[in-house]
Amino acid sequence: MPGQITTREPCANGIDMTRWIFLRGLMRESGHWGAFDNQFSEANQPCNLHLLDLPGNGALFKQTSPANVAAMVESYRAQLDALGIQPPYHLMAMSLGGMVATAWAAAYPREVAGMVLINTSMRPFSPFYHRLQARACPRLLELALSGGTALQWESSIWRLTSALSGASVIEDWLALRRAHPVSRTNTLRQLVAAARFRAPPSMKTPTLVLCASQDRLVAVQCSLAISAAWQCPLKVHPSAGHDLPLDDGAWVTEQIAQWQAGHR
Repeated sequence: MPGQITTREPCANGIDMTRWIFLRGLMRESGHWGAFDNQFSEANQPCNLHLLDLPGNGALFKQTSPANVAAMVESYRAQLDALGIQPPYHLMAMSLGGMVATAWAAAYPREVAGMVLINTSMRPFSPFYHRLQARACPRLLELALSGGTALQWESSIWRLTSALSGASVIEDWLALRRAHPVSRTNTLRQLVAAARFRAPPSMKTPTLVLCASQDRLVAVQCSLAISAAWQCPLKVHPSAGHDLPLDDGAWVTEQIAQWQAGHR
């Protein structure tokens, strides 16, 4: 469901549930998780799961997006604080969301118990031509200059981010776009924030990096570089695209379960 915060809190009979915070990427909102949040919740009972929207996206589309990642972190922290949802958290983050999760863990290490980064990229680990693949640039530039219709945008995003048949997915995305349109100004501010962000050279927070070999938007080398720099585990899906939870949510859930079992 789209919205500022969507919560799944199965009864845990007094057990302190693992708190998972889901963060999406550039111009995407909580509704773009599709069925994955329910899939993940059902596989991780008990689970306390919260889907956040960045200002400028989703239910917060009328707000101004922060122009730097640090401010994005503070926005998310304020949302959780207002609802009385206290740390520690596990962060599930895609793309730009992965940068936010990284900044969060670096600035507030006691708040982040662990994080899963999906198809993200960061300076200084990867060059710009890996962070945005050359084959994605012409179509995105064409749409940006022409304006493009909603259908053209969502169809192009689907072709760049998914390896699935897109008919039903595109219809769902069009509905989200109509309900919560992201302005050009907010899109630009999010792009600027992503371009400016620089990750720390090391990371103490337990981290799992997931990526897809068929990602047409962000080169798989970006995830490999993060894993190498931080000495954290990496799992590569052989056939999925950039939107890995959409293409194979069961695989994502399985990798996280194995990772958590190793920590236990």
